[in-house]
Amino acid sequence: MNVTRAVTTRRSVRKFAQQPVDREVLARVLEKAQRAPSGGNTQPWHGIVLTGEPMQALFARIAEEFPKGRAVHAPEYHIYPPELDGAYEERRFGVGEDLYGALGIAREEKGKRLAWFAENFRAFGAPVLMLVHTPKYMGPPQWSDIGMWLQTIALLLREEGLDSCFQEAWAVYSPQIREVVKIPEDHILFCGMAIGYRDPDAAVNGFDVKRAPLEESVRWEGWR
Repeated sequence: MNVTRAVTTRRSVRKFAQQPVDREVLARVLEKAQRAPSGGNTQPWHGIVLTGEPMQALFARIAEEFPKGRAVHAPEYHIYPPELDGAYEERRFGVGEDLYGALGIAREEKGKRLAWFAENFRAFGAPVLMLVHTPKYMGPPQWSDIGMWLQTIALLLREEGLDSCFQEAWAVYSPQIREVVKIPEDHILFCGMAIGYRDPDAAVNGFDVKRAPLEESVRWEGWR
């Protein structure tokens, strides 16, 4: 496994095999990920790695809230900017439609789509869920640092044959999560990260996730 292969084979896995993950493997990954870059070496990331009964207790608590819908959502930040538009919104909408297309769930099948969305809060069957938090006073540069840490973890997981899914969806249940998992009051809950071995036969793990061409993201200046 080289870096290029880790990058190209990483994807948001949304159906995991029923195979346990060795704590020693995770510890090795997380220890290496401490080398991720951060401005001023602040290392603003914090993670809580759940499995077994503590994870199931969290799933059960959120299952009580899920039927209440958006009325009980209380994220501590905007998961997407309210003004998201143009190509950014098109990409967000497009990947969602491709996902449901892979699952064979039509747009008008609202019940089935909602049932699938609920799988977020069972970590898509992963045996491990990491919750990520940081002090509330941290700003955008430190959140960027956390992103680099998470990407480093994801690539190191691929080196170990493991997969992951970044789950900002967990942020909508921040108050309820805090009832079950001890997160400092002066910290903000950022996201969850499902970790495990992918189910290679699941259609939801195989659809093409489209990427913008390089010229939409990068401009070259001063090159011959």
